[in-house]
Amino acid sequence: MDIHGFLAVQQLPNSYAAIAQKWFTPLCDRLLKHQEGAKSPLIVGINGCQGSGKSTLTSFIDAYLSSVHNKNVVSLSIDDFYLDQSDRNELANKVHPLLKTRGVPGTHDITLALNTFRQLKAGETTQLPRFNKATDNPFPKAQWPVIEIVPDFIILEGWCVGVSAEDTASLKSPINELEEIEDSEATWRTFVNEAISDQYQALFNQIDYRVMLKAPSFDCVYKWRLEQEHKLAKSAASDSKGVMSDDEVANFVQHYQRITEFALRTMPDKCDTVFTLDSSRSIIEQDVRK
Repeated sequence: MDIHGFLAVQQLPNSYAAIAQKWFTPLCDRLLKHQEGAKSPLIVGINGCQGSGKSTLTSFIDAYLSSVHNKNVVSLSIDDFYLDQSDRNELANKVHPLLKTRGVPGTHDITLALNTFRQLKAGETTQLPRFNKATDNPFPKAQWPVIEIVPDFIILEGWCVGVSAEDTASLKSPINELEEIEDSEATWRTFVNEAISDQYQALFNQIDYRVMLKAPSFDCVYKWRLEQEHKLAKSAASDSKGVMSDDEVANFVQHYQRITEFALRTMPDKCDTVFTLDSSRSIIEQDVRK
């Protein structure tokens, strides 16, 4: 694997090479052992809050398995399955105005995700959805990558990947200003929780190996998400109408707080490998179950 080329493409410091060698190459070796003799793709789920490094880890696993071990890897993000603005506006009108904002369960096209997984497993010609966050809509289908073989690995990464529904009683009390003011009747968070308990579990139950990048707390999310948005603003160039200001990011992350905090409490026990992060996103320990 050309680690220096990978660092350049991902805009990562040279220090990432040592991190990858210590933590992520052994993870890839574990994934290879689980995939040995498999007649269908090994599905890997990567969970972590916004800005935790999920996309970079996914890219490393993809590059390492494909270049070093000649494996066919398909990498997907739960973000790739966001509904377009029109569909979210319809949800906002029918259910609750907060559903206009992409992010929470209920704002993804899970039917598309399930069909994509089914086609990949069957070896059918499959278009891989891609979402353009700068325009807040999917890329045109003509720009979606196409795969025509059964992959050895399918990676699904996302902030809510693998999460389960909360007990409905816990939804009654708001946990932040957004819920208190804009969802005083708990309509939005109830809809989101019901979405998690239904189609999302049909998707998440297909995961064979679960990885978590565990943040120290939700307090890190605003800082990390702000860094992402600033990077997006630079890369989006003139097509940047969907890039948020710092204040908009502060409001935006409140949409994710409830599920992120629930995931931090409950997901580690469900995962096969947990990387515990500090506030600067450095890995301070790992817990490997298989």
